[in-house]
Amino acid sequence: MQTVEANGASIPVLGMGTWTLKGQACTELVSHALKVGYRHIDTAAAYDNEEAVGEGIRASGVKRDDIFLTTKVWWTDIAGGDLERSAEASLNRLGVDQVDLLLIHWPNPAIDLAESVKALNRVRASRAARHIGVSNFPTALLAEAVRLSEAPLVANQVEYHPFLNQDRVYAACRDAGMAMVSYCPLARGGDLFSQPEVAGPAEHYGKTPAQIVLRWHVQQEGVIAIPRTSNAERLAENADIFDFSLSEEEMRSISALRQRGSRICDYDFSPVWDPV
Repeated sequence: MQTVEANGASIPVLGMGTWTLKGQACTELVSHALKVGYRHIDTAAAYDNEEAVGEGIRASGVKRDDIFLTTKVWWTDIAGGDLERSAEASLNRLGVDQVDLLLIHWPNPAIDLAESVKALNRVRASRAARHIGVSNFPTALLAEAVRLSEAPLVANQVEYHPFLNQDRVYAACRDAGMAMVSYCPLARGGDLFSQPEVAGPAEHYGKTPAQIVLRWHVQQEGVIAIPRTSNAERLAENADIFDFSLSEEEMRSISALRQRGSRICDYDFSPVWDPV
């Protein structure tokens, strides 16, 4: 599978998101995803499924070294000491010695960012995480995190899809040499798939609308998509996006959908409930 190179990390351009997946169903889906070619699995402490994800990895028969595994520390646990303990607990639940990428899941205005970034660097220095990064960081806070970190940050994971303008965050990631990882890459409901800009290329290339949107993601330099599905058949479908390319005009047309009902996404954060 293609990869994105970001500050020393080589990250598969398509991953499996696991938000809302639980128990045996999660284990079976992770195992199946790896068997059909995925090499990037994304989870988080807040998802309450790290044990199931780890079991799925072991059940797949795929070598651990061939898998890029990401987890995240929840915003209540990013103070010094707390972050390290959370990372260790995640490793124990996953049943691994190291994750490939550890992210601060959300910024927390009640906790000093410098303290959090130092703790994140200590986890990397201890080799519990090969690489470190952040999630849901707007541009100003991202710039501050980059400045504070001794080791390079390799990714900012954010919501991104054709209805959501992330130009500012994307530009900030590229300027810092970071990947931008798209969660909810197919949008949360709505009528994205029925838009002519998506439906037309789907018919032309003999692909599903979801495949067209995922192809739009991975054709952007430095963008990684981590769609979540509870359907085993759709896992293979989502991965079948590397045998065609969208034209420049098709890419522009899909990108222009943001003008029809999205917001510019570079916001100030306060603690949130949504653990994506």
